[in-house]
Amino acid sequence: MPARKLILIVIDGLTPSLLESAVERGAAPALAQLLEVGEYRHAVSTFPSLTPVCLSSIATGAHGDVHEIPHLVWWHRGEQRLVEYGSSFSAIRAAGLTRSLRDTIFDLNRRHLGADAVTIYEALEDAGLTAAAINITCYRGRTRHLAILPGLPAAYGPRQFFFYSLFASELTGAPIAVRSRERGSIDAYAAAVGRWLVTRDGFDFLVYYLPDFDFASHAHGPDAAHEALSRADEAVSALYDAAGGLDQFLDRYAVVFCSDHGQTEISSVARLHVPGALVTASNRAAMAYGDDPRVLADSLATQDGVDLVLFLEDGEVVARRNGDEGQELLDEYPDGAARASAALRNPNAGDVLVSAAPGWEFADLAGRHHLGGGSHGSLAPGDSLVPMLTVGLGPPPASITQIAPLVLSHFGVAPPAYDRVG
Repeated sequence: MPARKLILIVIDGLTPSLLESAVERGAAPALAQLLEVGEYRHAVSTFPSLTPVCLSSIATGAHGDVHEIPHLVWWHRGEQRLVEYGSSFSAIRAAGLTRSLRDTIFDLNRRHLGADAVTIYEALEDAGLTAAAINITCYRGRTRHLAILPGLPAAYGPRQFFFYSLFASELTGAPIAVRSRERGSIDAYAAAVGRWLVTRDGFDFLVYYLPDFDFASHAHGPDAAHEALSRADEAVSALYDAAGGLDQFLDRYAVVFCSDHGQTEISSVARLHVPGALVTASNRAAMAYGDDPRVLADSLATQDGVDLVLFLEDGEVVARRNGDEGQELLDEYPDGAARASAALRNPNAGDVLVSAAPGWEFADLAGRHHLGGGSHGSLAPGDSLVPMLTVGLGPPPASITQIAPLVLSHFGVAPPAYDRVG
């Protein structure tokens, strides 16, 4: 058993540039303390760089070819219906409110997450360790939890499971999570639960997920969400305080700190459409479902906002942009070839994938967008590069898919031997 337990801290949507500038300005003192004692680098997300896909990659240590979560919105071929995880509240209503909430909260884990994927919680608890998770949407575990609200289904998560005030393994006295995203209520809930868990040293491994920065960054832009980052920093500081200070905290816990994806500024919006085909679009990535991928790609490649279209032909990845075609186009993007290939080999993915051009976003099912704010999802560096820091674990991972193997190895647990692209 390692001397230290481990905490994974994820601030959703945080870009390396904003983290670094905030630390330089003295605006993120808790994170600055971690950077001072840890090892830091820029790492790569998955594709599409959208939260359900990214968090599934963090939890399973794999891209979408293994975990099978393809996008925020996708066509379920088996059930012949749309799955909408929350592109916007209007998109959820357009797809069916009850069905979408069930998909997002329960079925992402219970039905959609790949059967061959192994979550970090499953692997650790199978080895006799106690895993804990706060608010992360990819949470599949072995322990059955009853919902706090009557009428909701049970969920299977890690032994210590706290999820947006809907599930709580213990009574912590935390405030209601979903009160005011603008004021950071979800991060405040996470801080209260995290403080409670650290005070009791009630886990071997904890995922501490702070999503409110991403919400603010969508609204104000990735370089303007300073107040939200300050609140996230305070939530990190709450963990130190619960342990008696930073030194005592680091005596007890090794740390991985990261984001799940980046964000870039949005100045233009496009609505993709292909006659006779189904297009699922949200943020800065889209998918199209149809009989002839090359024909779909031809139609999409010339539409406003499109940077790159991707499809498989004879088992090989084809990348197209502005009339050019070839896998060498993917060399311009961080780990572009591996991420594109894994995304296309996801069994739930569209027949063609689309990555947005700089400054562009694709309107969602209800026509909603983040014009004037920030967005993410594409292969581009701004969407795809994330801060990555480790304390007490050696060099930080180069990809969010390498976090789970690092954590499992720290505890002497063999990572899953996936047959995967990267």
